[in-house]
Amino acid sequence: MNAVDALEIGREAVWTMLKVGGPILLLALVVGLAIALFQALTQMQEMTLSFVPKIVVIFLSLLVFLPFMLTTLVEFTEGVMDRIVALG
Repeated sequence: MNAVDALEIGREAVWTMLKVGGPILLLALVVGLAIALFQALTQMQEMTLSFVPKIVVIFLSLLVFLPFMLTTLVEFTEGVMDRIVALG
């Protein structure tokens, strides 16, 4: 394995990480912004109001996106394992 192969695996790893974590992080961001806007408009500064909805949305999005996340990780792992077999 040379430097080009290592850089390509690193690039694929970063891209896979973004594909796996991106949807959940975007949903948490949208819910957080909506709650912050609601709190700013109503001047209600309750701490649990910001955490509980985000936790619920993240949990539900994990249930929805888990098959996609698992498929993406399996494809990446199979690609890395194929490269390891090709080297040996």
